[in-house]
Amino acid sequence: MARTIGYARCSTASQTTDAQVAELKASGCDRIFHEKVSSRVPEEKRIQLQASLAVLEPGDCWVISKLDRAGRTMVEVINRLHDLQNRGIYVRTLDGLLDTRALGKMAPLVIGLLTGLAEVEASMIRERTQESVDHRRRTGGDIGGRPGLEQVKKDNILKLRDEGHSLRKIKTLTGVSLSAVQRVCAGTAA
Repeated sequence: MARTIGYARCSTASQTTDAQVAELKASGCDRIFHEKVSSRVPEEKRIQLQASLAVLEPGDCWVISKLDRAGRTMVEVINRLHDLQNRGIYVRTLDGLLDTRALGKMAPLVIGLLTGLAEVEASMIRERTQESVDHRRRTGGDIGGRPGLEQVKKDNILKLRDEGHSLRKIKTLTGVSLSAVQRVCAGTAA
């Protein structure tokens, strides 16, 4: 028999999942999973999300308050919808944006369109990023990454090394990371 499984998440210490859980109960969920975890935490470490997805069986309906509860990015959300669709699981949001059971035969089309849009968006982001990097390389601009050590610090590291100090001692004396001290002493840019 098909079940309705709910999932609620909030991300800050000052928030609670109480309102979401109450809405999920009122919507008829048979079982509800909830957690307080930042959306920045990788999905494999969101224990209750994983648990809610693990108990789903074909014909079940996964209910969330809004689509953003399904993933961190649009691509994650669309991938999750696509995966659940392939497993024969329906998805419904309490805000009324999506109900794949009500969409019936149109659900795969809607999810396919969303998947296509997500792929186009990801492609456009990659393209714009590459254009920006290419432009910065051509014009001598900063292309990102950590800034290198100031020359004064490099000179100080080399002076301390010449005086016979160990790399760890130099790290302690300068407050520079051990890996940066090693790069400077090896002659590579830090």
